Amino acid sequence: MSHDLAPLYAQHIATLRARADNALARGGFDHLLIAASTPLRKFLDDQDYPFVANPHFRHWLPLTDAPGSWVVYTPGSKPKLIFVQPHDYWHVVPDAPNGYWVDQFDITIVRTHAEAVVALPKGNRAVIAPNCPEINGVEANNPEKVVNYLHWHRSYKTPYELALMRQASLAGTGAHRAAEKAFRAGESEFGIHMAYLAAANQIDAELPYASIVGLNEHGAVLHYTNFDRTPPKQNRSFLIDAGASASGYASDITRTYAAKGHAEFQALIDSVEKAQQGFVSKVKAGQSYPELHIHAHHVLADVLREHGVIRMSAESAVQSGVTATFFPHGLGHPIGLQVHDVAGFQANESGGNIPRPNGHPYLRMTRVLEPGMVVTIEPGLYFIDMLLEELRNKPAAKDVDWAKVDAFRPYGGIRIEDDVVCTNDEPENLTRDAFALAH
Repeated sequence: MSHDLAPLYAQHIATLRARADNALARGGFDHLLIAASTPLRKFLDDQDYPFVANPHFRHWLPLTDAPGSWVVYTPGSKPKLIFVQPHDYWHVVPDAPNGYWVDQFDITIVRTHAEAVVALPKGNRAVIAPNCPEINGVEANNPEKVVNYLHWHRSYKTPYELALMRQASLAGTGAHRAAEKAFRAGESEFGIHMAYLAAANQIDAELPYASIVGLNEHGAVLHYTNFDRTPPKQNRSFLIDAGASASGYASDITRTYAAKGHAEFQALIDSVEKAQQGFVSKVKAGQSYPELHIHAHHVLADVLREHGVIRMSAESAVQSGVTATFFPHGLGHPIGLQVHDVAGFQANESGGNIPRPNGHPYLRMTRVLEPGMVVTIEPGLYFIDMLLEELRNKPAAKDVDWAKVDAFRPYGGIRIEDDVVCTNDEPENLTRDAFALAH
């Protein structure tokens, strides 16, 4: 696999160098310095939080565990890696750099974070690093002109990045299959989560985000991460939103299942699934993402009507905010080095902001889709007590079948999410392709 990645990686680095040349010229800088960063220390403790490398560092390198290290790029020169390999018998010392990517870098190995800082070039530097923890001897200036340009272009994935995202999708879908099996076997949320981790071959800290594993009404909590240790007395439904990582790239996948014998909820899942596949088919160059989100509200209104939950036209259900009761989040977001990747609202390579449409405060992307972008498509329908109570007090409540709502409440909700690449042609569904391979 790594042999196949070598030519893609060489092309990727050439692309990143060209982008960095432009970004530095815009900001008037001579050097680009990117810190891997270091772990944050827990308050009043001698332990650290799990380390997550700066995404800008991971953009250049498939190194996710190199705290204190730096990428240094000066236009016209080969990129440099200043790699910290401590003398340490308390921890596992990182292996010396090796693999398909090392030929693209001049590599200097140092023993301490302080030695790494001394090895950095002086002069007019654009330093991309978190401000916390501080780095002695370096000011993390994160210049806006440089960062905005790099974030904008990070929206367009290189073939190398897409190869890693396919790997992340395979790891995620294999683990999703194990989770469904554990659900069918009557496991608790905690037991399902353990099965997921084992199949993904990743610990919690390595996943791109905290997994959501909700049985029955827990599916109505959008970010449910409690992991009950005991199985419910009756299994009705299961919602899992969980991804996996590959060399710093994320997958983000959601599936919803009905237990055997719950045909009405299964029929609702099937309708959301069909709607979701329709939205995926619209991930094409020139498609406004906010318009796709609003289209999703209209389609989901029809689903609610077909299943007897509401008695009103799609248009009036959207206008009156009824669909927002059942579908209160955005249709999706950019994904890549981060689960919610950067530049989802950016107006152009200099910065700026494209506002969300009125009445849709949780949408995480307002761009027009272009080839190379990867987005999630994750419609949902939920029966959330708090939002339903608010709806009860509105005039539209008369057009809601509350007995039907109460019948669906014990199932929590439905979300179905795929990661989708916008191309020059038909969309590439990373998630569905990986499920087809991960038997």
